[in-house]
Amino acid sequence: MRATERDKAGYRAPVGKRFYVATLVLLWALVTVIVLFPRPALCEDDTLTIGVFPRRNFTETIKAFTPLTDYLAEQLGRPVRLETTRDFASFWKGVRAQRYDLVHYNQYHYVQSHKELGYRVILKNEEFGRSTISGTLIVRLDSGTKSLANLRGQKIVFGGGKKAMMSYIVPTYLLRQAGLERGDYVEEFALNPPNALMAPYYGQAAAGGVGDVVVTFPGIREKVDTSQLNFLAISEPLSHLPWAVKKDMDPRTSQQIQAAMVRLRDSKEGRGILDRAKLTGLATATDADYDVHRHIIHRVSGKRF
Repeated sequence: MRATERDKAGYRAPVGKRFYVATLVLLWALVTVIVLFPRPALCEDDTLTIGVFPRRNFTETIKAFTPLTDYLAEQLGRPVRLETTRDFASFWKGVRAQRYDLVHYNQYHYVQSHKELGYRVILKNEEFGRSTISGTLIVRLDSGTKSLANLRGQKIVFGGGKKAMMSYIVPTYLLRQAGLERGDYVEEFALNPPNALMAPYYGQAAAGGVGDVVVTFPGIREKVDTSQLNFLAISEPLSHLPWAVKKDMDPRTSQQIQAAMVRLRDSKEGRGILDRAKLTGLATATDADYDVHRHIIHRVSGKRF
């Protein structure tokens, strides 16, 4: 067939060339779809990480806050991961590395991380129906200790280390207000606040520095007769343990988290989640709520946050 006749009949390219052209068209279509309609991110970057400080042991912390984690994942429509550590030093490394998008820690941790890393508080605990907590110095009723001045030269056991807000910093502030400075008494530390409370009860110290809620812990009431203990001194009510978000979290997400956690108390299911975390509620909080803590920290340690 001559060329003119072949053109009139309709030219068909060889099979190999037709396949090559079709492949290019298909690839172009796929690129267009990916660019214009990207797949929703379900990768690690979309996961919100909650960090909870080791106020309790590792296993108990995970068990207590897993229902809250699952609830937030449902409310936010994105993966949420819960993390804790076995000690405060490791947890603080995670805070410094800004590993946690939402973090639950003590008041000292918060004011320090706010100044140095820009964390923003959005919530505070409500425990036993209160969103405040006080630091105390506890003695036995039959000890004969009637005032803080009687602790001069005596041993005082504090619950936790020197960054424990309610069981060291605030009780120490009470001592400073009474005129007792470092060296006027013997300072020792228990592993945790419950152990600090038991020290005076069993005659191992003249007083224990703890948060006032410690006497209500079920484990304490099983081990000691709390009616034999006395609050020798107690601070003013201070804002409870905070929850804060990273400085670069978008306001819409932080508001969603705040609203979802506050309304937990409004339903039976939500109250069950709170109960598992040993909370009676979560209240909104602002940075100004922790200004009193900053003043107390400065008086005790000289640090300004």
